[in-house]
Amino acid sequence: MTQTITKFKDAFVQEQGNGRLNDEAKLVVEYLESNDVEITFFTDKFIRRRSLDLTPQSLVMADIPCMHGAMKQLGINIPVANSYPASLKQYLRRSVWESELSQLLAEIMNGLSAPVFAKPGDTQKKFTGRVFESMADLYFVSECSKKTRILCSDVVRWVSEYRVYVVDSEIVDISHYAGKADVALDEAVVSAAIQALGRAGESYAGYGIDFGVLDTGETALIEMNDGYGLGAYNISAQDYGRLVTARWAEIVATL
Repeated sequence: MTQTITKFKDAFVQEQGNGRLNDEAKLVVEYLESNDVEITFFTDKFIRRRSLDLTPQSLVMADIPCMHGAMKQLGINIPVANSYPASLKQYLRRSVWESELSQLLAEIMNGLSAPVFAKPGDTQKKFTGRVFESMADLYFVSECSKKTRILCSDVVRWVSEYRVYVVDSEIVDISHYAGKADVALDEAVVSAAIQALGRAGESYAGYGIDFGVLDTGETALIEMNDGYGLGAYNISAQDYGRLVTARWAEIVATL
């Protein structure tokens, strides 16, 4: 049994109803079972009703809304999203800025000078990040508050995209998920970025960091993703389980 998992006496894993598990939950269940950890399955209504017997010694694996619900029940402050860490600015290879949805809407209505990529600026993903270039794109944010904080960036062309899984500042896996699989990352750039995160104190015990190759041939940061509620692309149960367990242990340690 790994050192981190021994910190938890039990685990709560979200199911989708009728015993169905998403891919990430399946990986965590395999990891927990291999470490003889007792598992309780739950649906989102149990989080909403605060009817789970959660303690700081409980591992929780769920989608982001349920993870946030578990944190609130335990009295944990929800971590602030840090998609574009300040220490990694040089790895973006494009301009990135903060704004509000109201500002983006005004610019679209007045005619954008160039398309803009925008995504939610906090952990509550109120819409999926996408390129905005015309009035037709307003449909995708029609149910969002105009005060929604957003992160904007220049539009670039990604030839290939990868997720890099990191535990305790060490790469445990690199998974291709979009574009041309035969266009490889410059792993020296990725390693340097991970080291920069650590030096700046912006790292987590477990996280995913997406890098891609631009049409210029440069390896660039796409975004950083917190380790809780992290999507899994072609990663083993052991490595994914280690990652989410390490991050959750770090989060509950803030109590």
